[in-house]
Amino acid sequence: MCDECERFAERFPGGAEVEVSILFADIRGSTPMAESMMTREFSELIHRFYLAGTKALYSNNALIEKFVGDGLAAFFAPAFAGPNHAKTAIKAGKDILRATGHGEGKTPWVPVGIGINTGVAYIGSMKMEGGRTDITILGDVVNTTARLSSEAARGEILVGERAMEFSGLPKEEYENRKLSLKGKQEVVDTWVM
Repeated sequence: MCDECERFAERFPGGAEVEVSILFADIRGSTPMAESMMTREFSELIHRFYLAGTKALYSNNALIEKFVGDGLAAFFAPAFAGPNHAKTAIKAGKDILRATGHGEGKTPWVPVGIGINTGVAYIGSMKMEGGRTDITILGDVVNTTARLSSEAARGEILVGERAMEFSGLPKEEYENRKLSLKGKQEVVDTWVM
């Protein structure tokens, strides 16, 4: 996140429940890709994806939560991304797709799917064995966003209902999908971008 935040978290453990927008982006088909590429070549592809993703996220005032294998997670807090953080998260998602070569008539240099959702999450520090402190984000909205990301096809952004409402974008202009997500009891309304 930032050095100042990390130092603060070490001195003052704990956190808060905050309404945020969350974005998960990951590479589609990375397992067969890794199998067909040399290890160094695959690691360079992942590194390039991380660079493209973080540039798009930072330029939209996101806070990177983590890098996980072939994916990345970020959140858009009102204090950094502004009151319309949902719309900002959607813009960042579109920027990631453009940066990875997705677009009309284009073949991406890496296929990416993205999930975006808005809701209340716990953001706080967790002290690890050995004294290391990490800032993390937890809650149902985080898990749901990860599931949305896993359902998004290459070049798609799946936006959860609350993020869509908060963004102010007209729902009728986008395809609506009702998804049964792993671990969720109720069907989740999403919009495809």
